[in-house]
Amino acid sequence: MTDDLTQRLALLESQLGALRQQIAGEGQGAGVPLTPEADLAALLVQSIEALTPLKPLLEDDTINDILINGTRSVYIERDGRLECTGITFSSDADVFSIAQAIAQQAGRSVNLRRPLLDARLADGSRVNIIAPPLAVDGTTISIRKFARHGITLDRMAAQGNMSLALSELLKVVGRCRLNVVISGGTGSGKTTLLNAISEFIDPNERVVTIEDAAELRLQQPHVVRLETRPMRQPHQEDEVSMRDLMKNALRMRPDRIIVGEVRSSEAFDMMQAMNTGHEGSLTTIHANHPRDAIARLENMIVMANLNLPIQAIRAQIASAINLFIQVSRMRDGHRRITYVSEICGMEGDIISMQDLFTFQSKGEGADGRLMGDFKWSGIMPRFLRRAAYYGESDRLSEALGVKLPKL
Repeated sequence: MTDDLTQRLALLESQLGALRQQIAGEGQGAGVPLTPEADLAALLVQSIEALTPLKPLLEDDTINDILINGTRSVYIERDGRLECTGITFSSDADVFSIAQAIAQQAGRSVNLRRPLLDARLADGSRVNIIAPPLAVDGTTISIRKFARHGITLDRMAAQGNMSLALSELLKVVGRCRLNVVISGGTGSGKTTLLNAISEFIDPNERVVTIEDAAELRLQQPHVVRLETRPMRQPHQEDEVSMRDLMKNALRMRPDRIIVGEVRSSEAFDMMQAMNTGHEGSLTTIHANHPRDAIARLENMIVMANLNLPIQAIRAQIASAINLFIQVSRMRDGHRRITYVSEICGMEGDIISMQDLFTFQSKGEGADGRLMGDFKWSGIMPRFLRRAAYYGESDRLSEALGVKLPKL
């Protein structure tokens, strides 16, 4: 949203005067109708003028989200906290003009028949638009800006999102092809962490990514990106769901499958992929705790209507997943990894889990920022042999601060 849209906005602004002159010239003389070209120019001028108040927000790298709530207010998120900008609009038509301009750039449309849009822009920014009659108080636009600079595990450690030891552990996780589920709330940084871990995928591996709106930016040379397609009116195009793409991906000879987020019955196919040779697969899920993430996965697999007993579902989850990583946006607005939990297997009907790392809060500093430590529990990970197999024993030993046994 940042570079691409602001550059286009600057270019369009440079043409604004000429377009106004064209419109004025076409409209001279009583009773002379505007040509279709002039009508289009008029709409373009209107869209440019509507976007102009957002230009400073789009160019500000410190802003993560832009939230337009109808005509009344525009909020931004900076450093994990919401701020009101004081920007307002005279009418909902102005806000809807912004929505249409953004939708056009994404190659989509938003209108009365389809007043709901979830799309990505060329720079990877994610946009959600919901207009009346679904939005009662006027057109609402949510823009999640894509970071200009990639965020690595080392940078996250420097920012305090995790400790240096934990960042080294996650590098081992990426290299050793562990199956990982990253859980957290909205805006907690799940996709950012997934991107950071993916940096350590072997460049010789074939990776297939599946997303509703393609946000992942993998650096490997052999990446195939797939994106779902919603049903569109009035053309009645066939919907292509996440589950359809999951089934197709299994026929594409992937080494790893990365799903941007599981939220429905595709969770069953993801577990199947993890259990059938596609080790090192990653995904994200909305949940408040690793235990809650397991419960959500169970419910999603039930949504596939396969009539599997709950014990079989839990056994499949326990067999498929190695780690759950919990990311939280805490009350100081800062995002932190709060749990790294390892699946140990089954104990009766219950999935057994052990915490490897946890964030332990120690109160609040003078600046209002929470203080605390990322503590290793002292429990040896179950993937020691896998780390040795991939030549990562020394890095794992450094991360844990202990000498590992020879395997």
